[in-house]
Amino acid sequence: MTLRRSAATVLAASAVLCAATATTAVAAPSPKPVIPSGLYGESDPTYDGVWRQSLALLAQDTVGVKPAAKAVNWLVGQQCDSGGFASFRADAAEPCTSKTMTDSNATAAAVQALSALGGQDAAVKKGVSWLKGAQNQDGGWGYNPGSPSDANSTSVVIGALAAAGEKPAEVKSQEDKSPYDALVTFSVPCDAKTGGGAFAYQPDKAGKLAPNADATAAGVLGGLGQGLDAKSKKPGDKPGQQPVKCVKGKLTPAQAAANGAAYLDDVLARTGHLDTPPMPGAEDTKAQPDFGNTADAVVALAAQGGAEQARKPLEWLEKNSAAWAKGNGPAAYAQVIFAAHATGTDPKSFGGADLVKALNATGPAPEATDKAADDAADEKKDDGGGFGTWWIVAVFFIASVGAGILFSGRKKKNQQL
Repeated sequence: MTLRRSAATVLAASAVLCAATATTAVAAPSPKPVIPSGLYGESDPTYDGVWRQSLALLAQDTVGVKPAAKAVNWLVGQQCDSGGFASFRADAAEPCTSKTMTDSNATAAAVQALSALGGQDAAVKKGVSWLKGAQNQDGGWGYNPGSPSDANSTSVVIGALAAAGEKPAEVKSQEDKSPYDALVTFSVPCDAKTGGGAFAYQPDKAGKLAPNADATAAGVLGGLGQGLDAKSKKPGDKPGQQPVKCVKGKLTPAQAAANGAAYLDDVLARTGHLDTPPMPGAEDTKAQPDFGNTADAVVALAAQGGAEQARKPLEWLEKNSAAWAKGNGPAAYAQVIFAAHATGTDPKSFGGADLVKALNATGPAPEATDKAADDAADEKKDDGGGFGTWWIVAVFFIASVGAGILFSGRKKKNQQL
């Protein structure tokens, strides 16, 4: 899931930029952002510091990497006493105030990451408490407390609640509405002229639902009660069903997820990737490939229908995502790692790229990796702790003498990062 920002924030920033360029002949160079030593990425963290850190740590945990302690401590230190997280706090020593813009997306992502890492029960409990307090009466969440619910925010919070051991269906508002009650309201009806089965981000002023691929990928995971690091559905898993077509009728969360997956499956069948429409006023009016949402769609399809369902967009990502991930930093690497993880693909050899090594290089060196664990296990075997490789070679050699055939073995090299 890509970072969500409120439209008001983006418009306000654009207005400031336009005013500055209109009154200044030559714009002053922007100061280089100060990046905290525990934070992943080199770009300005003002709008995505907590989000990208959470995704980076969650992705590392997913592939067996133990993140650096200072990276985890940085994330925990961003939490307000209320339990919520803002997108970024430059001075975490200063207490949060009523003006601190805590948001559901940063908080939910942090809860997912800290739940996975373990050892952060207090921070997770506070984060969950804040999320429950920010729940809207319709059962869902908006980006900021008090803003109207949207499919993306509601879905990422569902993932956080599930990761923390809560039962999302039992987290209800004062009007007895659960997150799932809100989520299904964003599902576009099957008989709509366009986008039947998709999820809309929010209804427009007239109450109509417009299909949104980003919201759909998020909505599928939300409907399944899974988080950003969802795994592939396997035969016999419940809920879930093959995304064949949009099914009409009263929607359950699972059916809404299936309908959303059917929509994604149909769109991705054409090119293997999702697109981003051109920005208003852009010279290039052609839609551009949307790498982040395509990666999210792979996770959604795999969680809903299995790895084979996500094969085509996965192959497209393997061929085309390397430059995009490199240019967009830790959150981008994490999204592609989640796609690999969901489909059982090796993220250390993804289209010729080692996503894990690349992610680790964007921040503090990890405490340990799965390679270290593998090496330790091999040493134990070779030291007599089990039937090691050389012991097996010796047995075959002795047996071969009587038969007049010599066998030789070569120890298999450990997989490199």
